[in-house]
Amino acid sequence: MTHRIAALALVAVTMGTTPAFAQEAFETIKIEAGKALFASQCARCHAVDANHESYGPPLENVVGRAAGSYRDYDYSIALEASGIVWTEAALRAWMEDNQGFMPGTKMRHVGIEDRTVQDFILAYLVTKTTQDNSAISE
Repeated sequence: MTHRIAALALVAVTMGTTPAFAQEAFETIKIEAGKALFASQCARCHAVDANHESYGPPLENVVGRAAGSYRDYDYSIALEASGIVWTEAALRAWMEDNQGFMPGTKMRHVGIEDRTVQDFILAYLVTKTTQDNSAISE
């Protein structure tokens, strides 16, 4: 988290700014924290966009996308046939225990059980979802 974001949060709290400004500052902090947590927990296997090589599928536009639908990635049969859509709830369950959530997946066990860490990573992934995935989710 940058010093600028921390200072912004401190100003929002101590100066009694409007609730909208305080909420915006909090969201900015969540996204920045999510970016850092993604880098430490997820980026060793996943890129956020297709411009960077990764072992797993890129997670750009993942929120709302059908599981197993990223082109040119060799998913497990279990994931391709699951019929699930990557909602925030599904992504949270996946982060917590992907093998329990989706038996037969190729991905190693993740185990991010802390809901705050999940919240921050989800906030970051939402910012990386810039398209409507409803057509992919059908």
